[in-house]
Amino acid sequence: KDAFHQRAKREGYRSRAAFKLLEMDEKYKLLKSGMAVVDLGAAPGGWCQVALAKKCHPIVAIDLLEMGEIAGVSFLQMDFMEEDAPAKLKASLGGLADVVLSDMAHNTTGHRDTDHLKIMALVEAAYEFATEILKPGGSFVAKVFQGGAESSLLARIKLDFAVTRHVKPPASRQDSSEKYLVATGFRGNLP
Repeated sequence: KDAFHQRAKREGYRSRAAFKLLEMDEKYKLLKSGMAVVDLGAAPGGWCQVALAKKCHPIVAIDLLEMGEIAGVSFLQMDFMEEDAPAKLKASLGGLADVVLSDMAHNTTGHRDTDHLKIMALVEAAYEFATEILKPGGSFVAKVFQGGAESSLLARIKLDFAVTRHVKPPASRQDSSEKYLVATGFRGNLP
């Protein structure tokens, strides 16, 4: 196992991915005390643990998979793409979110083009969900692969957010093609 995996075990995080979010937060100040946070594809819960450590509240985790309980985190075991998911999420949050996080990725098939299409479809679905539940000024963070977000999706995101960037946190494996899309300053849902 790598150094980040060992460090996660030592520091009590459920996954090495926690350090990716910690590094992005350190650089871009995404998480602040009292922020409402949604974690899509949350299992096993490392990103929720980071949000808790930053004193975010409420925190709602959504995943198809089961996730062990984390005190201070509400968990919805469901598909965020279901038609009633945004309404259920808003009810659980008590309103709109300040930050939507997504570290999701489809299981890979080994066929590069197919895998990229499946992953980008998931990122696009997460983005659509985020635009329904984010407060103005909110942030969206999502895992992307290869060249980052597709140009058509990126163009839409740039219209909806003040700042959009692709980031590869140091905790990401160097041989991995994963990057993160970090979009801040959501312009939508204005009255």
